[in-house]
Amino acid sequence: MDNLTFSKIKEAIDRYNNIAVAVSNNPSVDQMAAALSLYLSLQTSGKNVTVASPSTPLVEISSLVGVDQVKTSLGAASGDLIVSFPYREGEIEKVSYTRDASFLNIVVKAGELGLNFDEKDVKFVRGSGAPELLFVVGTPRVSDLGPLFDVANLKDTVVVNIDNSAENQGFGDILMVSTRLSSLSETIANLLLGLNYKIDLDIAQNLMAGIADATNNFQSPNTSALAFEMAGILMRNGAVRPGAQMVQTPPRRDDFIKAQEQLVKTQEIEKKEGPKIQQNNIRQADDTLNNPPEDWLEPKIYKGSTNF
Repeated sequence: MDNLTFSKIKEAIDRYNNIAVAVSNNPSVDQMAAALSLYLSLQTSGKNVTVASPSTPLVEISSLVGVDQVKTSLGAASGDLIVSFPYREGEIEKVSYTRDASFLNIVVKAGELGLNFDEKDVKFVRGSGAPELLFVVGTPRVSDLGPLFDVANLKDTVVVNIDNSAENQGFGDILMVSTRLSSLSETIANLLLGLNYKIDLDIAQNLMAGIADATNNFQSPNTSALAFEMAGILMRNGAVRPGAQMVQTPPRRDDFIKAQEQLVKTQEIEKKEGPKIQQNNIRQADDTLNNPPEDWLEPKIYKGSTNF
């Protein structure tokens, strides 16, 4: 990906604080791994970040770090709080507010008709504050985002389109689309490195899982050179290839000391009991020589095995 695209993305991230990352319905391991890795990385930079998908993540991607943070809407924490209740013309004279201590009180003054609702009829709804910057990962068409993408609600949102599908329709303000790359996870890994963002162990393992999923564990003939390059970097950051054995933890110093103590005890017992054991063995040998079995001196016939 060219440096100009990286510069545009970095400028957008630096400019906006309210950011969202979205993937399509029923995302693959690669799609979700790429989205979650971008989400986790942006969080470390102190941004207000949301990651969302139109559907609940499938079991096959449940091992990815951060999957429990995936929402089904792009509503940000900064959205408005809406208080709703039934209303009839003439029953409310005015609405005001008061403050006391750390509380803000909304006062609804009843009119001549009185209020026709109770406390149980009052509803509190968090408004869907639209993100200022939206990363759409692995989604060829806007329609694939379903209810996540509301054109009216996102009219002022800067959209970054990240994909490697030939079917991508080229929507968005910043495009990072290349069919030459074999996975979205290698694309995100390359982006994070280009932005000089730190890749910790969780992010590295997510990205490794995504690359391995998209490339059939690096066996696909379409595996790109960038996939191998990024895999090497991720492994240096602690990631492990799926199916590879984890390095065994070295023994602790306490365990080593205990093993040494046990060895000394065993040697002391052998020194004390050794002569007794030797004497018993000599006695058993003498008994055998003085009282041999009756068939000891008879000719022996060897019978071969039929298992050859």
